[in-house]
Amino acid sequence: MKVVKFGGSSLADGEQFQKVIEIINADKTRKVIVTSAPGKRFSQDLKVTDLLIEYAKNTLNRQDTSAIRQQIWERYQQIADFFRISPTLLEPLKQELLKLTKTTYPNQDFLMAAFKAHGEKINAQLLTIILQEQNLPARFLAPEDSGFLVSGVANDAKILDKTYDNLQRWRQTQTLIIVPGFYGVTESGNIATFSRGGSDITGAIWARGVQADLYENFTDVNAIYAADPRIVSKPQAIKIMTYRELRELSYAGFSVFHDEALIPAIQGQVPINVKNTNHPDLPGTMIVPEKNFHPQNVITGVASSNHFAALYLHRYLLNKEIGFTLKLLQIFYKFNISYEHMPSGIDDLTVIFDKHQFTKKIQQKMCAEIQKELQPDSLEWIDDYAIIMVVGEGMRNKIGVMKRITAPLAKQHVAIHMINQGASRISIMLGTKKADVVEAVTQIYHQFF
Repeated sequence: MKVVKFGGSSLADGEQFQKVIEIINADKTRKVIVTSAPGKRFSQDLKVTDLLIEYAKNTLNRQDTSAIRQQIWERYQQIADFFRISPTLLEPLKQELLKLTKTTYPNQDFLMAAFKAHGEKINAQLLTIILQEQNLPARFLAPEDSGFLVSGVANDAKILDKTYDNLQRWRQTQTLIIVPGFYGVTESGNIATFSRGGSDITGAIWARGVQADLYENFTDVNAIYAADPRIVSKPQAIKIMTYRELRELSYAGFSVFHDEALIPAIQGQVPINVKNTNHPDLPGTMIVPEKNFHPQNVITGVASSNHFAALYLHRYLLNKEIGFTLKLLQIFYKFNISYEHMPSGIDDLTVIFDKHQFTKKIQQKMCAEIQKELQPDSLEWIDDYAIIMVVGEGMRNKIGVMKRITAPLAKQHVAIHMINQGASRISIMLGTKKADVVEAVTQIYHQFF
């Protein structure tokens, strides 16, 4: 049995819907189909989710919503027209969109979640209608009907463990089950969404719940590549990689697959196949457990991300001072800030953060409190910071990998501000200036590929 998720670009218009239907028909073991909301049809197009956010904002601000609602509906109408679906069958879906403004929600966050979720919900309902009109045994299954239960955080939901027991009963289904991605329902019956891109998470949860043999994730690229094609021209496709390799690379910028979506698949030990909806016969990239994996290359990929900042602290005899790090972490806790990494020396400590957590005001207030409470000899906030992740199961038993990574950077005068290697020995993190990222990634890629 296979669980199959289709991304927004795969379901953007009627022609893409037709490709999806052909993929479903090509393999009868594809039983659970997870839909995203319609994505972009061309580069300047808008995703339906973004239109729904605008619809929600207009509703909250008590502005006229008729124009934006019509713009949203036209996306679904165009898909329906491609398949000549009758207005009678579509009317309930149109009413779903209208009903959003007339429903009472616990608060504004749950309103926003409900609006956003309907991009996936209406798309799943529409796909079900189209399949049924083609005499295929398809059934739309809403989260409240499948028992897909999530925590009560409106726009950052987490799956409840009981969901997996609820989903298990669908393993023997003889019909096609069409489920909307991106959201679930709380135990009190409210819609709550995962973080953006959460349809990947939905697919992985279903794959674990029904103990699928394979989770297929269809997107708009042929495979996952060893480097970002926007940085390295025509990088090598990765044929097979491990869960933890992709986790490391996704964290540092690989955007093909939502990094949180790996967790349910790992827990269920379900292999994942990332494939292209437009070229479904290509093998794509397989993501598998580490057990019995034999790496073909020293490194699997190199990724980079610019959304980081660093706090540098210097204080003599820092390593002798009991409680220094505890006090620092308590200040982070006070400001509701999480840190990513904390490499240190005997007199130095660097803390790396995801910059998305900060406003200028929060950053200044936090640094002022650290200066007051800890009194470091020097404190520096580094905004011009990027990280590069070099990842590969093949690194574990190879001598000299660090030299191969750093030597070409030295030749190109790329300064390395931080090096961090985890205990698993499958990844090396480098900290550099943003301006050096492209050169660094390119040099490392060509060193190994």
